Amino acid sequence: MSENNGSAEPKPSIEELRAEIKQTRAELGETVQALAAKADVKARAKEQVEQTKQKVKAQAVEATERVRGAAVAAAGAVSGKAQEVADRTSEKAHEVAVRADESDVSRTVRNSPVPLPLVVAGVAALVGIILIVRGRRR
Repeated sequence: MSENNGSAEPKPSIEELRAEIKQTRAELGETVQALAAKADVKARAKEQVEQTKQKVKAQAVEATERVRGAAVAAAGAVSGKAQEVADRTSEKAHEVAVRADESDVSRTVRNSPVPLPLVVAGVAALVGIILIVRGRRR
């Protein structure tokens, strides 16, 4: 009897057979693990929930950024409009002051039922509001 048993290839050695068995066992173990992971519905559901959570969090962050951007743009627009109104108001006040005669203004202030400190406080408040609006714009 020959060692080849009628085949042209020589018989594999014991070490080669052991190496092939070891490789086959490793592949079989990986296959079993993959099948077990597919069969574990609870773990797959948890994984799907976690992926959904991450997706929702990312969408929330993106929406928050968009809202903040829109809020900043709106605040800039409002601040710009407020600045325009303040500028126009101060221009109108300046025009009125230039047109009015100084003696008429001082006589009106002296004869006015509104005390001078109240007028000064009102002007200070107006200046404060203008400065606050300008500060927010920057």
